[in-house]
Amino acid sequence: MAANRQTSGSQSPDQISFGGDLPSGSFNLQKLDAAKYISLYDLVNKPDNRDALIKTYGDQGITGFLQLVGATKAIGMADEVQYWEETRLHKKQAGSMAAITAADTTVVLTAANATTAIHVRENDVVLVNGSERALVTNITSTAITLTSLLSGGFTAAAINASAEVPVVGNLYGQGTDQPSEFIESGIVKRVNPFMIMKDVYSVTGSQATNIGWINLGNGDYRWYLKSEGDTRQRFMDKREMMMLLGEKVTNTAIYNPAASPADGNPVHGSEGYFSAIEDRGIVNGGYLQSLTDVDDLIKVLDKEGGSSEYAMYVNRVQDLHLDDLIGAAGDTTTTGAAKFGAFSNSAETAVSLGFRSFNRAGYTFHKHDWKLLNDPTLLADSDFAGVAVPMAQVADAKTGDKAPALEMNYKASNGYSREMEHWMVGSILGASNATKDNVEFHYRSECNLVTRAANRHILIKKS
Repeated sequence: MAANRQTSGSQSPDQISFGGDLPSGSFNLQKLDAAKYISLYDLVNKPDNRDALIKTYGDQGITGFLQLVGATKAIGMADEVQYWEETRLHKKQAGSMAAITAADTTVVLTAANATTAIHVRENDVVLVNGSERALVTNITSTAITLTSLLSGGFTAAAINASAEVPVVGNLYGQGTDQPSEFIESGIVKRVNPFMIMKDVYSVTGSQATNIGWINLGNGDYRWYLKSEGDTRQRFMDKREMMMLLGEKVTNTAIYNPAASPADGNPVHGSEGYFSAIEDRGIVNGGYLQSLTDVDDLIKVLDKEGGSSEYAMYVNRVQDLHLDDLIGAAGDTTTTGAAKFGAFSNSAETAVSLGFRSFNRAGYTFHKHDWKLLNDPTLLADSDFAGVAVPMAQVADAKTGDKAPALEMNYKASNGYSREMEHWMVGSILGASNATKDNVEFHYRSECNLVTRAANRHILIKKS
């Protein structure tokens, strides 16, 4: 039997009553208004989603500097690394000296300290005023008498209150005895503690199984993988930055070696690359903007026994200044041919690694822009404009063995390494060593950086 549609006055306009063989009563059907239609549209229409993750700031990792400049890896098996550096073969005699009156035949050089600050012996010949020869004729605990070799005595030129006179030789008379004192070779013991760095990332079991909108690669849409990978990268970046920017802790509020016991779990800190150069290296206060600036730097390198090749890692401003001064010189090598010993004598290799090279006065500089110094969230606003790393090995003063200028050390022993430790704690994703419904990704490294012959390294500051 066909159903008859009936409408009675007692029914509302939104109700429809079915009669005949259907159950008695009325069946309510809601009308589709605009709001309900939009909600339905949202449910049945898939968003036009682009699942690629855009690297808005490019590759943000900053690690790799130490490997590119030839820093090697070595194992450490104590709380600190000690190494040895020789002092200069020849030493100047430092002290203070009053102004010299014309025709004075003697002058007294007062040593700064007791006899330990005296590096000359009687009968040594020294230079006074840069060119006048004098003989050491008497030495007391703090005073050194210098006698002019010429009958006319010294000139009237004034000596700086803080004087340094080089020892150029000695003079002895016939039949005299050998020197009664000898000069011991100088050596410096340097110590750098290890530093411990840590980080952690955590994800719950629920979040680990959620699927997101973004393809993280190979069709994987689990966002926690991105966060865990970024945590690892940040940890590696910070580890490298601490090797560059680390300092030994001298603030007793952080670490007091005189405490008993010494703070329980002291934070020693470790000398980083920049600190080593600031302490005993070459610091250029200002951008290198002209060949004159480069020449002034080269004169310092000559005094410090600089390497014939340097890798310069600089910020963008210094990079542009170097391009300008190279361009102003008329060619890419300024004078002479650049050397590429650091790149197996291949200019093409240097170029493929992003270096541009120029030569000046026998020194070759391979420059490269340094992402770390251009990153606005890291060192772009710092005082540092770049470094120049000698691309040569240095000789160990104790063993004579050749060693790299930079050495990264990691604690390790009997197959256990603390270079880059990574482990998981939890009850999901394969971890079964805890009961909490999550997993924690842990990272730890115990490391330090040894900077050998820091006097040959260059730190460029903006001012």
